[in-house]
Amino acid sequence: MAALTRVVARQRAELDRLQDLAAASAVLERAKGAVMAQTGCSPEAAQEELQRRAKAGRRTVLEQCWLTLGALAAPGGTGSRSVPADTAPDRAPSTPPADAEALGRLAQALLRVGGPQDLARCLLERLAPDVGADAVMIFVRLPTGGLELVGHAGIDDTLAGQWHRVPPLTGIAALDTLDAGQPRWLEDPARDRKRYLLIGDPPERWPSCAWLPVATGQSTDVAIGIFRHRAGRFSARERELLLAVARLCAGPLRTFGPRQDDPAVGEAADAVQTVFDRLPVAAVLLTPIRGAAGHVEDFRIDAATAGTSDAVGRSGRELIGLRFLECWPAAAGDPLWQGCLAALAEGHPYESEPFARQQVVAGVSELSTYSARVARLGDGLVVSWVRHDPSDRQEQRLADVQRLGNLGWANWNLVTGEVNWSSQVFTILDRDPAQGAVSLARLPGLALPEDMPTLARAMGALVRHGLPCDVPFRIVTRQGVRHLRAVAEAVPDAHGTPVEVHGFVQDLTAQRSAELALVATERAILTQHGVLQAERTVANRLQEALLPLPKQPVRLAGLRVDIAYLPAQSGLNVGGDWFSAIQLPEGDALFVVGDVAGHGMDAVAAMALLRFTAKGMIITGSSLTGALTRLNALLLHSRDPHGTATMILARYSPGERRLKWAQAGHPPPLLLRDGEARYLTRPLGMLLGASDTPSYAEAECRLEPGDRLVLYTDGLVERPSESIDRGLERLARAAAQRGPSGPAPLDQLLGALLEPERRDDVCVLDIRVPGDDEEPEHR
Repeated sequence: MAALTRVVARQRAELDRLQDLAAASAVLERAKGAVMAQTGCSPEAAQEELQRRAKAGRRTVLEQCWLTLGALAAPGGTGSRSVPADTAPDRAPSTPPADAEALGRLAQALLRVGGPQDLARCLLERLAPDVGADAVMIFVRLPTGGLELVGHAGIDDTLAGQWHRVPPLTGIAALDTLDAGQPRWLEDPARDRKRYLLIGDPPERWPSCAWLPVATGQSTDVAIGIFRHRAGRFSARERELLLAVARLCAGPLRTFGPRQDDPAVGEAADAVQTVFDRLPVAAVLLTPIRGAAGHVEDFRIDAATAGTSDAVGRSGRELIGLRFLECWPAAAGDPLWQGCLAALAEGHPYESEPFARQQVVAGVSELSTYSARVARLGDGLVVSWVRHDPSDRQEQRLADVQRLGNLGWANWNLVTGEVNWSSQVFTILDRDPAQGAVSLARLPGLALPEDMPTLARAMGALVRHGLPCDVPFRIVTRQGVRHLRAVAEAVPDAHGTPVEVHGFVQDLTAQRSAELALVATERAILTQHGVLQAERTVANRLQEALLPLPKQPVRLAGLRVDIAYLPAQSGLNVGGDWFSAIQLPEGDALFVVGDVAGHGMDAVAAMALLRFTAKGMIITGSSLTGALTRLNALLLHSRDPHGTATMILARYSPGERRLKWAQAGHPPPLLLRDGEARYLTRPLGMLLGASDTPSYAEAECRLEPGDRLVLYTDGLVERPSESIDRGLERLARAAAQRGPSGPAPLDQLLGALLEPERRDDVCVLDIRVPGDDEEPEHR
């Protein structure tokens, strides 16, 4: 609410600025037209004349425009004295700059004034800091000689009502100033009460007062009263300023239209407000305020009932002359605003849906529920609000519950046969209300044939024995089959015989559809679970056959080999990673580590093909690079021609402690020697299955006593959020760390590197060369 108010305030400020520009332009054009009519000059010459007069009188152009408009004589009128614009008194050369600025600000503020009431408020606001004004009253002379109060500010409604109409009596200061055409300065209450009837209760309420005549050139004149709580005389500067203000107000007073000119209009407006004062509802009479383009930008409140209050607690006559969006800024974003515009444009009444609004009642802010109605009246609108009492709100809540719960209540009188349904029951049963409600005996006939017997038995037991029922059934509608639920109970008479049945019907179609979808999903999940379980079982068996994990370190060709295999998928012990560590017939050792892209049974099949084929090729005499070339061709012509794999083949000769190795797109082995870790330089070798013309090369490395060589798959070093280079650095640091008894064993190394949740399999061969003081390992 506060945020919306700030937005509306910013928009209102910008709109006011644009309106001021448009209004100033309109005032200038009207004043130019007046000068043209008086002198017969061109528009350009008229503007130059206005600028000349403004410069000569030390005024702003806007002030001069107001003075020019205020000095126009009414066509054929016999009004009071009128001062031609070109003879209006100039500002004295000694006029203080502050007063000149005050008059300039007032001329600008007069652009927003829409009537005498607005003018009174504007004058009070502008004159309070300059002359100490505490109240303003504006009287217009009626043809009968009396006065009518057309605007006031700073006085209460009671006093305004007492002085609303003043007969043509002697001793009235406002009449005296109009008759004499001179201001009256009432600065001594003891002396002034002997001559005039003072305004105020008590009269000493305003010890000093000024009455200023304003000649508008119309058939009646205007007197403006400025009242002060401060005692003492008006200074010469204050008198000069007030006289200039009176002259400046003549222009806007003349443009207000017939309110002050035609007493019939004033009487009609007063009669309208009198009617509104007696209305028991909250209502306002609105007049549209249009912009330069003719669009409605706001509404002015011309009458308001006593029961109407705005967002800050102002009520009744206090709202007259204010703008609609000023009183209810939140309405700018409500359907009510659009309803007002539509009713004004099309003439059709608008009725809103119930809405909640925070109102100030008896000084206390409370949230209430209202409905609004807008009706066109002439060129304006009447907006009324109806506050819903608790019973209305209860009925609305019941309707909301039925709508949200998709249910409706029903009542059957078993004695009279009377049946009552809520509108929601007709909607649920897809039945035209014109067909009327259905009796209990005919209700089962609405159900599907399969559900009719069950529903009929439940209704029979309810009517004959008073047994409550809660029974599901289905019906056919234009939208298809609906799943419904009927819940009812019987009301017995003094003898226990059911005489009335009440209950509700609920549409459970959406719930039932969700239940059926849930059952189907559960079945699919169970089926998929069975498939996964079967796959795990097959994989476990494949693991035992294809990739048996030794429980102890393997000893080959004088080396100690620790092996680790960790699948990424929990419960699936074989993926796309594999290893081989065997002793060849010549006494050499063969080490293989590979990684097939993907997981599942396809990856397992490709892994088995490559693992056994690689060993077979090396055993039968193939070189390392020759084996990789043939494995590449084999993978290209396999069941999945798009499958790829990486691999390291390493052959160790114990006599020379020489390691020959080749790779196909695989991470390099890590060598630890004398506490330092480094990666072996990879020979040429591309991914298996990536090309039908691959190139592979061998590399050679001599191992020393105490060396440690780690072969691994990329799952050990890769993480989704970082590059593989950081993973390689992390592995080198962890492997180089030494404990009290030497390098960390393989299980500690894995614990330091692996995250709890992994996306890839991990396979590691940890190969160690015994030191000179250690016994060589033999198989």
